[in-house]
Amino acid sequence: MTASTTPAPAQATAERVLDRIDRRLLARLQQDGRTSVSQLAREVHLTVTPTLERVRRLESGGYIEGYFARLNPRRLGLGLLAYVEVSLDRTTPDAFDDFKQAMLAHDEVMECHMVAGGFDYLLKVRVRDMESYRRFLGDRIAAVRGVQQTHTYFVMEEVKSTHRIIVPD
Repeated sequence: MTASTTPAPAQATAERVLDRIDRRLLARLQQDGRTSVSQLAREVHLTVTPTLERVRRLESGGYIEGYFARLNPRRLGLGLLAYVEVSLDRTTPDAFDDFKQAMLAHDEVMECHMVAGGFDYLLKVRVRDMESYRRFLGDRIAAVRGVQQTHTYFVMEEVKSTHRIIVPD
């Protein structure tokens, strides 16, 4: 492969592929994923067909991963939100995989991130109440082979919670 045909880095490719209209579509669909294609077309000053083609291209290109309804957890009786630091007793690929698989199996875990720093994983957990959390911690997290220590931070007030990602210009 010659230098002129070497693929560009992912960032440069993404910058070149997304134009101003694509960025507007992404931002608008983040705001309301139920916006009709005809409404999107009006907002980006295109006809329906090219707008639909762009949305489909953004979906197939992996820029849009899906659409969902944002639910109110309190209305569903899931008012306790906690962040949990988890330290493992060893940092081997098997230990990481065991923990990852265990967390994927539990709906209470909304997010699970492997992190660098003073602990190994950061979990975002939502449950009904403190008793539910105590059971979850003992039966689901501490029961995973290799979990050495946890620290839990309970959310007293959700100041900001969003799924929006800034769409760069």
